Amino acid sequence: MTDAPSRKRIVILGGYGVFGGKLAMALLRSKDFEVVVAGRSLERAHIFCNSHGGSPAVLDRAAPDFAQGLKALSPFVTIDAAGPFQAYDQAPYRVAEAALAANSHYLDLSDDASFTARISALEERATTAGLTALSGVSSVPALSSAAVEALIENFSRLDLIESAILPGNRAPRGLSVMRAILDQTGRPLAVFRDGSEVAVSGWSGLARRRIGPGDATGLPLRWTSFIGAPDLALFPDKYGARTVLFRAGLELPVMHLGLWALSFLARLRLMRSLEPLARPLQTIADWLEPLGTDRGGMEVRLAGLDLEGKPLDRRWTLIAEAGDGPHIPAVAAAILCQKLVKGTVPPGARACLGEISLEEVSEATRHLSVTTHIEIQRQPSLFQQALGPAFEASPQPVKDLHTVFDKRCWSGEARVTRGSSFLGRLVCRVVGFPAQTDSTPVSVTIERRGDCEIWERDFGGKVFTSVLSLKGKPGTGIVQERFGPMTFDIHLNGQHGTLAFPVARGRVLGLPLPRWLLPVSEATETAKGGVFHFDVRISLPLAGLLVRYQGKLEETACRKTTTVRPAG
Repeated sequence: MTDAPSRKRIVILGGYGVFGGKLAMALLRSKDFEVVVAGRSLERAHIFCNSHGGSPAVLDRAAPDFAQGLKALSPFVTIDAAGPFQAYDQAPYRVAEAALAANSHYLDLSDDASFTARISALEERATTAGLTALSGVSSVPALSSAAVEALIENFSRLDLIESAILPGNRAPRGLSVMRAILDQTGRPLAVFRDGSEVAVSGWSGLARRRIGPGDATGLPLRWTSFIGAPDLALFPDKYGARTVLFRAGLELPVMHLGLWALSFLARLRLMRSLEPLARPLQTIADWLEPLGTDRGGMEVRLAGLDLEGKPLDRRWTLIAEAGDGPHIPAVAAAILCQKLVKGTVPPGARACLGEISLEEVSEATRHLSVTTHIEIQRQPSLFQQALGPAFEASPQPVKDLHTVFDKRCWSGEARVTRGSSFLGRLVCRVVGFPAQTDSTPVSVTIERRGDCEIWERDFGGKVFTSVLSLKGKPGTGIVQERFGPMTFDIHLNGQHGTLAFPVARGRVLGLPLPRWLLPVSEATETAKGGVFHFDVRISLPLAGLLVRYQGKLEETACRKTTTVRPAG
């Protein structure tokens, strides 16, 4: 192969695959590059090049002569778009090492946290050679970190970074991507949550999400679940976030919920991994392809406190139309090839964090049916929405406890007083209120799920849970609290440094409670000496005092589970 001296040769392993093919097409738009479409199948490489351009070549990373074959091509940049990177157990950086030996820069489209984080093992070798080796040059972490870099300047404290990718159902499904997802499904994933590393199951955490504007230009509600990504391992240290989460979703509910159900095969250890199901599931997905759309999206959300200490939520979203979603994972690599030609990328081996900007992404996607949005929410927390401007008048410890974007935990001690009437004792037993004591350890875990907060209260091992949500218009001070079949409307009001929670009305199984059965709640929150204090007194008109618990809480790390590393 020969090329003009001014053109740079780019060798793409997996260049005829789903994402490698999109990258090859993007690079072929430029006159700066000669693109070599490489892989194990010369026939598939020829078919691609006959349709789109480029030069075909055979390269197999597992072959004994791989390094020699790559060097013979004299690449300026070598790009591994093949994967799955979770499967690179033996000599994981064989491609990167061969590229550096061939005096070539190296990029890969890895979506595996461990693989991407450990590319720094080649730092000395790359720096000495004056070459660049970047891993994760794809939607994550390259694009997601570009969004974080653009949004983070307005925060004094970063509580949450949460990213989500929701492809359209008609997007092509590469076998490598499916194998990577299935290998994680149902297996433990390490996530950084409320300042601690904890384990969640892959494809757990079912939640419906909307991406983009609330009108027809955004994506409608779709199911999402937790899945692994380099962001989970890299963002906590890089950006100082208390919580980092990553979600993915399938457009068709039958496919998303079906995979969630299959995840229990791995969770219950009936299968070590779902990866062997990749081919049959790919066939089923192909059968269902006509039922979905060609619209997909990506969101990166940051939440925390702004420069004035007030809650803030900022989001960057990208919506891809007309089947252009599969081009997005290749955008970062196309940008970086241009930057490598210009010599603006520092040498060294590292994860691809903050290497490109959102402005460069917008320019690189100008020819695609892609729109981007930045959304700012100034009242993102539940109690802030309910109370409106009155929220800011609350004591700082009260505001802090009620500023929850994902999950926060509090612990302290409490005194519990129980009523003495027979009916009161019976109601306490049925509801599960704690026993009377002068002092007992207490912990409160608050988890945000969509528009609701899940409150778990533990009094010396006696646990009871409720769900809080906004009722009515924001700023009216009305929240709804549900205990099993019982639901209560609470009219929040704050004055003189105290936040009160009086119960206005209640329902059981949807039926209104008469006044003589409606609990009377004299619950208040305040601050003493800079510490959060609570005083909750609950009584019934016919039974008198049911329970009263008084105490204090201070923030603590949420309970840890066994430390694990991302599956794969």
